Amino acid sequence: MQSRGSNQRLSAMLSGSRPSTLLFAMFSIVAAIYVAGRLWQDAQNRIYLIKELDRITGQGKSAISVADSLKIIACKEQQKKLAALEMELAAARHEGFVTKPSSRASGTGLKKRPLVVIGIHTSFGQKRNRDAIRKVWMLTGAALKKMEDEKGIVVRFIIGRSANQGDSLDRAIINENRQTNDFIILNDHVEAPEELPKKTKLFFAHAADNWDAEFYAKVNDDVYVNIDALVTMLEAHLQVSRTYIGCMKSGEVFSDVGHKWYESDWWKFGDGKSYFRYASGEMYVISRGLAKFISINRSLIRTYAHDDASVGSWFIGLNVEYVHEPKFCCSSWTSGIVSRSSSNVPFYLSVSSATTYPKGHLAQFW
Repeated sequence: MQSRGSNQRLSAMLSGSRPSTLLFAMFSIVAAIYVAGRLWQDAQNRIYLIKELDRITGQGKSAISVADSLKIIACKEQQKKLAALEMELAAARHEGFVTKPSSRASGTGLKKRPLVVIGIHTSFGQKRNRDAIRKVWMLTGAALKKMEDEKGIVVRFIIGRSANQGDSLDRAIINENRQTNDFIILNDHVEAPEELPKKTKLFFAHAADNWDAEFYAKVNDDVYVNIDALVTMLEAHLQVSRTYIGCMKSGEVFSDVGHKWYESDWWKFGDGKSYFRYASGEMYVISRGLAKFISINRSLIRTYAHDDASVGSWFIGLNVEYVHEPKFCCSSWTSGIVSRSSSNVPFYLSVSSATTYPKGHLAQFW
């Protein structure tokens, strides 16, 4: 009786395990088919890659591993990215270092590129100079906007912050700008005579970042600019990329610590103690490509004791067209060209309206 019961239980167990065995067998078959399919697909891919490699290399009997296949795929992707980057770089170089006069042509429906951005370097306590400039050639309000739109001349006063940021000096400039809206306030720059070269660098970088102009000019706040004459002169140089315009000279390097213009790096300029060639004076102009070069490399380029010598140093290693413009030189500071005021020589600026301005508060350019 016990033997018969045991056989019945065993039969029941065997009959219950048959579905599980069948399911396991079916799963194994499906898995085997899947693996075989993947292996076949990999083999086909390998054959394709071998044929491609043979076609490219012309060797005909090259062997290729799976690792080599992955390298080929990765290289192709890198080549695509590299080609795209090279195209972008070429476009950037073209935009940054080649002048495009056609963009200023009227009738195209496109917005004209400004001809020049003029930065008038000013400082605290020079409001009389600024007011005289506004009255004579810079203009204000709607007239300033009209000069930008019709002549492509953008003019702004350039100033930094007080050493005690937020004090009465800063507040006075902020209040003045609220009324005139004609300042570029360099928040990262502390206004000081010895910091003028850094101020010039920040101005060119800021201007290049915010205006895509043909030229960028630095002017002092005691200079009168004849806008029409300036436009005529600049338009004559539109076809030349990387242009550097000014009264070219090689100034003396002063190694005496007590001298007003002491140059801490005097030893770099050899026994002659003269700077390299640079545009000096109260005004100089650089083209769009050079301004963008300053903007891109602002953290790398260094400054010297003079702002004009510093600017000249940045272009020594570049392919730059130096334009010596006598009208920017002191020797040409006569009526209709340039003259500069001084506290010792009274100066009255007269224009077509015969308007007279305070003594010692404005120079005349052109």
